[in-house]
Amino acid sequence: MSHDGIRFVSKEEQERAAVAAAHTLPREAVTPQKVRVLLTEGKGLEIDWADGHKSAWSFKWLRDACPCATCNEARELAGLKPGQPKPEPAQLLPMFVPPAKPRNVTPIGRYAIQFNWEDGHTAGIYSWDYLRRNCQCPECAPKS
Repeated sequence: MSHDGIRFVSKEEQERAAVAAAHTLPREAVTPQKVRVLLTEGKGLEIDWADGHKSAWSFKWLRDACPCATCNEARELAGLKPGQPKPEPAQLLPMFVPPAKPRNVTPIGRYAIQFNWEDGHTAGIYSWDYLRRNCQCPECAPKS
């Protein structure tokens, strides 16, 4: 909420900002050494980080974790975490949904990557920090 250049911040926003500041990743942890988009294979994204860590995400996970404002808001309203799929609506005969796959991928400066998804969605910019914080390797993935 803002008024004449003044922005009012909720207590929750203040707490989130404090947590984020306290959990700043080292530069090597968010600097990709090698980025592979496995578009032809339809697999996903792999990154070797400067600190030696290796991460991989499926295209489905990436599409479900789109960080754009619209997707993020919808995910928060549904109580979902990044990468967690929306619940399937109950249907008598389920419709075929093609697997998530980008048409193309674009680097955004030195800080991010953007996917142009086949479903027409293009708004998400996946920063290196966002991807590293949401690493899906067995070492980093949230334990269910």
